[in-house]
Amino acid sequence: MIIVMKSQATEKQIEEVIRWIESVGFTAHPSRGVERTIIGVIGDERQKEGIKQAQRLEGVEKIIPILKPYKLASRESHQGNTMVTVGRVKIGGPEFVVMAGPCAVESQEQLLEAAYIVKKGGAQILRGGAYKPRTSPYSFQGMEEEGLKLLEQVRVKASIPVITEVVNSTDVDLVESYADILQIGARNVQNFPLLKKVGHATKPVLLKRGMMTTIEELLMSAEYILAAGNPNVILCERGIRTFETATRNTLDISAVPVLKSLTHLPVIVDPSHAAGQWQYVIPLARAAAAVGADGILVEVHPHPEKAICDGAQSLKPEKFYQLMDELRAVSSVLRH
Repeated sequence: MIIVMKSQATEKQIEEVIRWIESVGFTAHPSRGVERTIIGVIGDERQKEGIKQAQRLEGVEKIIPILKPYKLASRESHQGNTMVTVGRVKIGGPEFVVMAGPCAVESQEQLLEAAYIVKKGGAQILRGGAYKPRTSPYSFQGMEEEGLKLLEQVRVKASIPVITEVVNSTDVDLVESYADILQIGARNVQNFPLLKKVGHATKPVLLKRGMMTTIEELLMSAEYILAAGNPNVILCERGIRTFETATRNTLDISAVPVLKSLTHLPVIVDPSHAAGQWQYVIPLARAAAAVGADGILVEVHPHPEKAICDGAQSLKPEKFYQLMDELRAVSSVLRH
């Protein structure tokens, strides 16, 4: 349920309502808007009838039940769109945000070169995987903490925020100490202990849709993070598994407007993992911008032919610069 406060409700009245919610065994999630405050009430659904007593409290205008199972992720629970701030970058605002870089951290030289390319092209965030969950146990699994240290070095030298994946709940604190955004990959979208752990983190979380995950299941996974206390969640459509074999996955471009209608959280697209082949990445990225995504997560490598993993879907520097030029052109048209 959500409790809608009156437009003239005082801060004291809002705090008293929050204290009352917590006193009856529920958790309060206030969202303060320009005109009024709404308070999400989370707890045992079997006891929700008792929350209706809040109608008697001073400053309360009305109580509205949220029918969707994802209470905090739903648009009903939050005024306007959530904007996730990472340094000077705002994800979910008017600017189309590009996160770019190699699939995996391989060396300091590779990462520095990638950071130079990414910044020169105009991307705002550097991506790079220190931990790599792979289908085969014999494939490169990432440089782990050594890779995190390289990300930190490049982050400082290049003065650019970084995003990297965390695959184990025991590593969350370590990864958070190095990264600006924690990424939950497609394989871990329903790893609920991990979702709860990053829900206690102070850094934003980028949550990728699973290969066989429905939109509602994605939002329920986001709910785990939000319910644990972390409001800074970014959703990522990265393609789903279908019968089609021409591409690595099938990009569900319709997921962007659908998610935008259901949730206040920012939505970005990963065209690299959707396509699996670099020549399709630019058209899919353009489509993401055109359909209303808040940004993209794209793989760029200084030398894709030498990449340890996912070289086939990584853009060379000149193709990345082309992508950025085309995205600026699309954004210019959309603004008019």
